[in-house]
Amino acid sequence: MFNELVKIFNKGKKIRYTLYKLVHLPAAMSTIKEEIQRRRTFGIISHPDAGKTTLTEKLLLYGGAIQEAGAVKSNKIKKGATSDFMEIERQRGISVATSVMGFEYREKKINILDTPGHQDFAEDTYRTLTAVDSVIVVIDVAKGVEAQTEKLVEVCRMRDTPVIVFINKLDREGKDAYDLLDEIEQKLGLTVCPLSWPIGMGQDFKGVYNIWEKNLQLYTEQKKQKIARSIKIDSLEDPTLDKSVGESYANDLREDIELVNGVYPEFDRQIYLEGKLSPVFFGSALNNFGVQELLNCFVEIAPPPLPKTSEQRTVDPAEKVFSGFVFKIHANMDPKHRDRLAFLKIVSGKFERNTSYKHVRLGKDLKFSNPTAFMASKKSVVDEAFPGDIVGLHDTGNFRIGDTLTSGEELEFKGIPSFSPEHFRFINNADPMKAKQLNKGIDQLMDEGVAQLFTLENNGRKIIGTVGALQYEVIQYRLEHEYGAKCTYENYQAYKACWVESHDDEQLAEFSRLKSRYLARDKFDRLVFLADSSFSLNMAREKFDKLKFHLKSEY
Repeated sequence: MFNELVKIFNKGKKIRYTLYKLVHLPAAMSTIKEEIQRRRTFGIISHPDAGKTTLTEKLLLYGGAIQEAGAVKSNKIKKGATSDFMEIERQRGISVATSVMGFEYREKKINILDTPGHQDFAEDTYRTLTAVDSVIVVIDVAKGVEAQTEKLVEVCRMRDTPVIVFINKLDREGKDAYDLLDEIEQKLGLTVCPLSWPIGMGQDFKGVYNIWEKNLQLYTEQKKQKIARSIKIDSLEDPTLDKSVGESYANDLREDIELVNGVYPEFDRQIYLEGKLSPVFFGSALNNFGVQELLNCFVEIAPPPLPKTSEQRTVDPAEKVFSGFVFKIHANMDPKHRDRLAFLKIVSGKFERNTSYKHVRLGKDLKFSNPTAFMASKKSVVDEAFPGDIVGLHDTGNFRIGDTLTSGEELEFKGIPSFSPEHFRFINNADPMKAKQLNKGIDQLMDEGVAQLFTLENNGRKIIGTVGALQYEVIQYRLEHEYGAKCTYENYQAYKACWVESHDDEQLAEFSRLKSRYLARDKFDRLVFLADSSFSLNMAREKFDKLKFHLKSEY
């Protein structure tokens, strides 16, 4: 009798739950769709020193996320940049890790990823570009398009990522606006469409005409850290234009705008979203000039979260089922707590706190009690997050870069490989008493993807491979200051690290016997051939035709 009552009770529970779902699901779905439309997730990329971090600061200032903007390096501005929160970034005046910042602006939720410009940290930037829906490229007006910018924009073009160009530092002398636009078209392969136009430059810089909003903003010297008001003029024929900038500058502007309208294509949002048209803005991030116009336009035209291709299928953001992937791991966000955070980009569905999600690679369920939203190094706990958002998950060693979390579906997102390093060095322990700290430090820093660890097969010595030489200093500095371990380096002569794929056990055994000195294992126990020259790599390819040598880890 008792069992029968339990069955009836459970049946009633199921019916009540089903009714609840029927009533609440449409509303829940509509909120997901609404939240998706509100989100804008983008990365800021450029060559070092073009002004990425300063622009990020000013966007945060206009978004009301900070009350006072910092600078990467300045004699007059004492406050450091919000996104450069690591000690080594403050010391050197460069960004060495991607930082994530989120704020609200005009009822839109904006997520900015400020990336390192320096080529030695390019891998971090490539991975970050897999997590953004659009990109702002910053170009220095004096230097024009530089080498690192070309590489990064090429990655964007491969994925058809929508690109907005911001030409910075107009308060300094630089190249002519038309020359710059030609350079962007030729070197970056972008079709440009100016949405603002400068009046004068350097000492004679008078302001910017905003083609998008059809008004003029006059440049006035102002405090660099606070938001200043600008004077607005609605029409080019307005006589106050002549009074404000002088007759000759006013006439030049009228001619320029006529020429721009005739030469460059009209802005079309659809073509921009396809990645085939790039709006261009002019301004000076340090002087808060032209930044608000950029932000206002960006909020209107930039894409909301886009569908993402996985190995199994294309995942649409509006799907009810949750999915997301880890694109970055950062050890010691807070050195006091030794915590390690995995950065999760949400692709579809709704992420909820204290809900179990499937870790696809490990095949087990994980629950997160305090997922965090970011403001660079400052974190706040979130109860829910939507597609486009980036959430920090406390990691106890479960995550690798590229891991997928889902509501239960077997999905794997593509496109986050490790590339073959260009620099190799043995790492030695400088303090025998701190061997444990050193191993832990190396292990965690390698998980971040800042460098790759190879252990030689014949003697077990550890080699660190990096994209750029500056990484070694960063690793050394962080090991000492975050883990209390000291290390020294020795050069190791290698041309490339190649991941070995075998289809013939006999050939592999022969290869292992002949090349045992040059064989190592990576962090995930995959066989790697550290070729000492391009000649020996080509010889190995010819002799061992049943083995494949890959220059990136995802083959």
